[in-house]
Amino acid sequence: MSTIITPHTDTRMAEIIHKVRSGERLSLEDGVYLYESEDILTIGQLANEANLRKNGKKVYFIENMSLYFTNVCEAHCAFCNFRKDEGEEGSYTLSGPEMVEYVKQHIHPGVREFHIVGGHNNHVPFQYYVDSLKALNEAFPEVTLKAYTAAEIDFFTRISGMNVREVLMKLREAGLQSLTGGGAEILSDEYRKKMRVNKANVDRYLEVHRTAHELGMRTHTTMLYGSIETYEDRVNHMIQIRELQDETNGFQVFIPLSMQPKSKNASIMRRNSAYEDLKTIAISRLMLDNIDHIKAYFINIGTQLTQMALTFGASDVHGTILKEKISHAAGALTPEGLTRKELVWLVKGAGRIPVERDTFYNEIKVYE
Repeated sequence: MSTIITPHTDTRMAEIIHKVRSGERLSLEDGVYLYESEDILTIGQLANEANLRKNGKKVYFIENMSLYFTNVCEAHCAFCNFRKDEGEEGSYTLSGPEMVEYVKQHIHPGVREFHIVGGHNNHVPFQYYVDSLKALNEAFPEVTLKAYTAAEIDFFTRISGMNVREVLMKLREAGLQSLTGGGAEILSDEYRKKMRVNKANVDRYLEVHRTAHELGMRTHTTMLYGSIETYEDRVNHMIQIRELQDETNGFQVFIPLSMQPKSKNASIMRRNSAYEDLKTIAISRLMLDNIDHIKAYFINIGTQLTQMALTFGASDVHGTILKEKISHAAGALTPEGLTRKELVWLVKGAGRIPVERDTFYNEIKVYE
């Protein structure tokens, strides 16, 4: 085991170090303290130790494509620049066959997963969303469908009259195998009210994932940070995810998402700092002791900071993606996707071992 390299006399930090190394769970107060601490090197190395115990030097990625059937959305979240109103310039709603044709034009050998999210389009029936998955599943049966956020599932219950379990079972019949992690934002109803997150509330987000886990599905989960939330809000968000994981063990990965400004021309002062991004990844690793993986999402934080994150607790760099739209609609300056070769280079450049995986973290190829 490595030793903490930064000298300090802070007894509180020493207590946290002892807790982590002893396998003792960190509290809300511990997490807030870590956010308030300026000792990012100690925090990062402690998170690195925690990750190495879980995953060794392996870092995971997947060959995937991001697909967006519609950007029409009834919600008006303050941070979103992806959504459009029906009939607004730039709005679209693709049918299943239209998406199949799009995929045929852009897919390449090796793609294992479709990552599917979109707007809450109430101008089409629930059956549209079912048929969308069915069309993809029939055309590309070898590709896993990881589709829809918990907020979308909640939306589907409202337009279908079904409950959460019935919606998930209907979608599974069409080919759904896993849920995406989006829609969590910050798990605080006060935050959601202020940020006009007029979609699934905290209890509903957790209920959807709980139900999916009860049905045997493994899912992802996120946290969108960097706006009006407090450090306590962020840590409490992590604790709520941790408690549900204690109950179901259904989450595969936690994805901290760095808030993007609404314009690519936004000044540096409108973006999260690299310091804040690395600290959030490290604290996520330390707080979420029961989730195997923390993802460094290069779409939000960039490729080089993603490399740094691999020594701050991260063990996943997402995937090839191909034409990501949501973060880029909100001002992301990063690539819209990377090739397998680039992802392998990125991970090896951080002194780690790249591992190509499937949706469920089964290892496909280890690039020693």
